[in-house]
Amino acid sequence: MTTTTPAATATHCPYCSLQCGMLLAPTAIGSAVPVQVRERADFPVNRGALCGKGQNAAALLAPGVRLSTPLVRTGGGELRAATWAEVLDRVAAGLAAIRAEHGADAVGVFGGGGLTNEKAYQLGKFARVALGTATIDYNGRFCMSSAAAAGRLAFGLDRGLPFPLADIPHTECLILVGANPAETMPPALRYFRELRENGGTLIVVDPRRTRTAEQADLHLQPVPGTDLALALGLLHLLIADQTVDADFVAERTTGFESARAAAMAHWPERVESVTGVPVSQLREAARHFGRARTGMVLTARGPEQQSKGTDTVGAWINLCLAAGKAGRPYSGYGCLTGQGNGQGGREHGQKADQLPGYRSIEDPAARAHVAAVWGVDPDTLPRSGRSAYELLDSLGRPGPDGVRALLVMGSNPVVSAPRAAHITARLRELELLVVCDAVLSETAQLADVVLPSTQWAEETGTMTNLEGRVILRRQAVAPPPGVRSDLWIMRALAERLDSQAEFDDDPETVFAELRRASAGGQADYAGLDYQRLRAEDGVFWPCPAEDHPGTPRLFLDRFATPDGRARFAPVTHRPAAEQPDQEYPLYLTTGRVLAQYQSGAQTRRVAELTAAAPGPFVELHPRLAARLEVTDGEPLAVVSRRGRAVAPARITDAIRPDTVFMPFHWSGAGRANTLTNPALDPTSKMPEFKVCAVRVEKV
Repeated sequence: MTTTTPAATATHCPYCSLQCGMLLAPTAIGSAVPVQVRERADFPVNRGALCGKGQNAAALLAPGVRLSTPLVRTGGGELRAATWAEVLDRVAAGLAAIRAEHGADAVGVFGGGGLTNEKAYQLGKFARVALGTATIDYNGRFCMSSAAAAGRLAFGLDRGLPFPLADIPHTECLILVGANPAETMPPALRYFRELRENGGTLIVVDPRRTRTAEQADLHLQPVPGTDLALALGLLHLLIADQTVDADFVAERTTGFESARAAAMAHWPERVESVTGVPVSQLREAARHFGRARTGMVLTARGPEQQSKGTDTVGAWINLCLAAGKAGRPYSGYGCLTGQGNGQGGREHGQKADQLPGYRSIEDPAARAHVAAVWGVDPDTLPRSGRSAYELLDSLGRPGPDGVRALLVMGSNPVVSAPRAAHITARLRELELLVVCDAVLSETAQLADVVLPSTQWAEETGTMTNLEGRVILRRQAVAPPPGVRSDLWIMRALAERLDSQAEFDDDPETVFAELRRASAGGQADYAGLDYQRLRAEDGVFWPCPAEDHPGTPRLFLDRFATPDGRARFAPVTHRPAAEQPDQEYPLYLTTGRVLAQYQSGAQTRRVAELTAAAPGPFVELHPRLAARLEVTDGEPLAVVSRRGRAVAPARITDAIRPDTVFMPFHWSGAGRANTLTNPALDPTSKMPEFKVCAVRVEKV
């Protein structure tokens, strides 16, 4: 008798927005994990390459790592195991009682940028139909909302990259602003290396000399929070050097004169005084970008996570437009999305102001279209709700605007929210906190009810990567017996809440409904189905019909504005919301490290990753260390107006002397977001994670 080896499942990594292809092969009976990760060379985004997080992703499936039974809070304050019937009845009764006493908006929902499209879509539907609440937002608001807002203002449409990653090596000059893909998405670094191998120029803008900056032809190291002045200064030099593409500006844009006036007020010497970037480097960067035949600007969290992030990204878009480097092959502006489904997660309804298909919830036609798909009266749909930080800040507050109950799905705000100690206190004030997660995160540890949900390899669903490529993540293993999918949880709760709309827990059925809801919207998925996604390496939206090939490159013929023209942003520089002073003389900036991901709820449970990055640290310049008489590895306290964090010193000349850096993956004493400033961008409502004033003390 012969036996056959079960086939490996072609699927995708559970982490960042690259959504790298991988194979999951069954392991031997008795192994600690049910599958092992293997290379999948045929997927075009990563071509087989995986970072350490992806290589060790199967460890998340180990029995000791993940939740396997529902938990409820006892009268004594402990979490104990419970049955699904008990927890669902308790949650539904609690939500219904709070809604009846305080109104629907007293019940909140907080989602995540790692949820599949199906979950994100159904979570928005669940909030607005089963609960009837406007109080829904998600942690993607903390990711690229400023870039999304700026992209919509300039181009009429937001998609992380309006071109495939494969176009990057073919551009002549690329400016990478506030991004560190060498550590955040390592398989993407090959595209930047190939650009240089092809003779192109890579310019990196970052206050730190990161692993990515070390790859650059030119590294600009500005003061944190001054990226807007830097972009204006480069545009000034393009105008002065007469490398503005006048024909492109006249034929395909509007609003140049206001952008020109703002740029001319930012002459090189003034920009050097604001940013700390020498005039010689400003001129070199402008010369490379202005004279290149093709060029790109890519931004990430650096310029976006500021209280002026929308304007800052708008200024970098202005630079692209003035140089004629948008809406043309191998040219354009793009955003490097962070979370695995940061793009799809906001397209289909878990953002406070949006309905599926990237529709505005305030648009009567959009409300009518989606309500028809859901089988409800459009007048019953709530209007726009509060943004992520505003929602979290309202938790447990007395009065009509206070949120009394919160359902959290796939997020860990105890670690990831700005002013995190304050948000933790707000979570403790809730009458009911329900957390759906695969692991017992710091937020789940505060919950009244914890619902264990399936994770990446235990379920099927679609994701949309940073290119706008919709891919199918396939189930490879069965979940533990006590675990249910988020779709199942929403359906079960909706039934108990007597929802007027039906909910399904089959992802393919939910995706078919998503297709109908998105049809005709900007993020149109109508031409996609599971059969097609199984056969192709992803399809780029918009894809309005089954015979449509998808749209890998946007804006080549026209921009998505009513007149088809891109719009310059009328922006000018202003300082960060909080500047250093005598009491807090330094800048703090935050970011990520190679071996950890986001709030660390998953990666900190993987032994190999924890060994590589065991805890937080404070990066500071040798001159600052000498002034404080601090040695490498010595505990340091970083203090802001919001709190205090303690971590070992890491002394390096890769950072500016006026700046300290902390990674944000850890909770406890070294939690970087204890310090960060929740000052919000007025347009995107993005908090100012990337810059605040601090002092550093020896412990």
